[in-house]
Amino acid sequence: MQQLTDNALMLKVKSGDLDKLGLLYERHKKRLFGFFYNMNGNPSVSEDLVQNVFIRMLKYRHTFTGEGSFAAWMFRTARNVNYDHYRKHKKETDQTELTSVEYRLEDDLGPESKMDKRDEILQLNRAMQQLTPEKREVLILSKYKEIKFSEIGEILGCSEGAAKVKAHRALKDLRAIFLQLETQ
Repeated sequence: MQQLTDNALMLKVKSGDLDKLGLLYERHKKRLFGFFYNMNGNPSVSEDLVQNVFIRMLKYRHTFTGEGSFAAWMFRTARNVNYDHYRKHKKETDQTELTSVEYRLEDDLGPESKMDKRDEILQLNRAMQQLTPEKREVLILSKYKEIKFSEIGEILGCSEGAAKVKAHRALKDLRAIFLQLETQ
């Protein structure tokens, strides 16, 4: 079964072979968890949201056509699950800082450089939290999850060019917030 593409597996799920959803779950649970964790910083909520994505994929399997990318369809579903969750729990949301940025830093720095990098990470986390959820989402999809802009366009319901523009504007805003925090 490992040879089957995600699209082929989802088409089997659509036709009634529900066991194939388990294979898709195993393939994509970490990727989805990372997406949710980068959005909300809460591991237990992120785990719940991953489960909700697969429940919703099962419920709406009839909408999968197999024409586009499975990942785009899955992340569009994840995006809707995320919005629905935070709409329901708007008063409870306590978004914490992103900590996953640290994996991108080199570990062979001296003590002073490490402290400077930690300060930059904290400042970047604060800047990310000040972005609107939509801008934070497009940056997470493009920079952290490294999803192609054509797929991001499918996820966001826009063209590839519009997705690039959104990412560029979000980076521009992030840079401005980051520099503003630097002067404080």
